[in-house]
Amino acid sequence: MTTNRILNHPVLGPVENKTPVTFTFDGQTFEGFEGDTIASALLANGIRQLRVHEETGAPRAIYCNIGHCFECRVTVNKHETVRACMTTIQPDMVVESGKMEPAPFNTSPEEWPRTYAEFESKKEGDSNA
Repeated sequence: MTTNRILNHPVLGPVENKTPVTFTFDGQTFEGFEGDTIASALLANGIRQLRVHEETGAPRAIYCNIGHCFECRVTVNKHETVRACMTTIQPDMVVESGKMEPAPFNTSPEEWPRTYAEFESKKEGDSNA
């Protein structure tokens, strides 16, 4: 189970009655709790590196954790450029670390989905058009 999770927060209180959720990251199975973001579930499991820098290959991790910087982008169920800090884990979700790409984004910022759920809804809308 998770080893780096705060189980009794001084302000939020104890973690109680949380439903476990199993997901994979880079082929390894991990467990988080329902409501965890990908980033928080990985941090709780001791995972810090989420991707590598596009030009240098240097390790990158969570930076702002509020969806502004895109440092935490990963691939989720084969969909690239998903922000780990804004996307809730789902059962059997397949998450892969961000690989070295020639450019970080292939669309304009106005087109970027803010969460994986938004990405999925846009994808469904495109296929129904």
